[in-house]
Amino acid sequence: MKKTLPLFLTLFSLSMAAQDHFSGIKNSNGVGILSSTVNPAELSNLSSKYDVNVFSLSINASNNKVGFNDIINSDNIEDLIFQGDKPVNMRIDAEIYGPGFAMKLNKWAFGISTKAYAKLNLVDIDPTLGKSINDGTLGSVIGTSLISNNYNQRLNGTSWGELGLSVSRNLFENETHKFNAGATLKLLFPGSYTNFGADKFQGKIDNVLNEAYLNDTNASLNIAYSGNLTGGFTDFGDYSKSLFGNLNGLAADFGVNYQLKDKDNYRLNAGLAVKNIGGMTFKDSGNSSTNYALNIPTGTVINPGLNLNDFQNVESLQDAETLLLNSGYLTKNESKSEIKVKLPTLFSAYIDLKIVPKFFVSVYTQQKLNSDAANDQITTQNIVSLTPRFSLKNYEIYSSWAKNEISGTTGGFGFRIYGFYLGSSSIVTALTSDTKQADVYLGYRLRLR
Repeated sequence: MKKTLPLFLTLFSLSMAAQDHFSGIKNSNGVGILSSTVNPAELSNLSSKYDVNVFSLSINASNNKVGFNDIINSDNIEDLIFQGDKPVNMRIDAEIYGPGFAMKLNKWAFGISTKAYAKLNLVDIDPTLGKSINDGTLGSVIGTSLISNNYNQRLNGTSWGELGLSVSRNLFENETHKFNAGATLKLLFPGSYTNFGADKFQGKIDNVLNEAYLNDTNASLNIAYSGNLTGGFTDFGDYSKSLFGNLNGLAADFGVNYQLKDKDNYRLNAGLAVKNIGGMTFKDSGNSSTNYALNIPTGTVINPGLNLNDFQNVESLQDAETLLLNSGYLTKNESKSEIKVKLPTLFSAYIDLKIVPKFFVSVYTQQKLNSDAANDQITTQNIVSLTPRFSLKNYEIYSSWAKNEISGTTGGFGFRIYGFYLGSSSIVTALTSDTKQADVYLGYRLRLR
């Protein structure tokens, strides 16, 4: 387990990432396939008859403990992550858009898109427990530390591919108003999955001869793994090699859109959508998903409990599971070979308002409808963003500012030149303050009349 956290930190420092993918460009009035992923009803607002997505990439990460300046100035970031009493939350994920195509046909619009996802998350990790496992023999515990949590601590990794089939229809339009509705059916291709959940953890950590021992402990554990992540979850190559598996899942998006029109396009564009309704099933010969009861008795001189130093060389959840089983402290409650997981269902809403010709301001929010605590749930986070934008036909510049559930406030900058766009929703705050989030995205599209 000791190798896990440095990986998170390395990815954080190299990728400079956030959680609001394609912030700024996705609400552009030059509507394309990317806009339809926010709301499928936007397909009816295509700015050209045909739209082709060539390639898009967004790499994201955020946390609630380590700031940008900490990465630059600190030699021991692990200590900063586990400082204080607040549970540790960290999200690292990537979205990759492959070839896509959309077209308008009278009152109808149709689209097809390809995507791949990779996510690696820490959810509500107790800082004392995390530091003890990470340090092991470093005397991280002085005397005795009590841990009492009524939530589920999770370490989760997922990769999957997606083929989206979208349709939108213009329901009503006159010189002033326009109403659209749309839907997207997503065919899901699960790649790899891993999850470690420790629910309602109650325990005690003692320092015995400068080593951390866990005893007097009770918790409900879920240990699950599938595909390339069976042998390890800290190597990015394990995710990139398994972005697309076999078809084994369905999901759907539904949205509505309204425009208050003017002679140049619109004065106001607004939409509502519910996205990612559905899930997928991981099937693999090496699959395992097991629920356990962890019960470690009160430590004694002869048997002080579970030595957390034993986890120093653990490289996979399968290794951790074997270690815990060999300790005799686990009782199996339920085991299955198929792993069913839910996509992060969310509600999104936005308004794009023309202030003066060529200058717009967008407000966007996404709110998750399911809890990240469930072991079968892929995670997301709540976001509210504000983006002022100067927009011409072939050029755009914008600055996106957001309030994120995990990392707080971020501000960034981006631009579009013809079909190429590049941006970050946190580069401004990364350079001017100690932000706990950063991101970068880029892409290229073609608009064909």
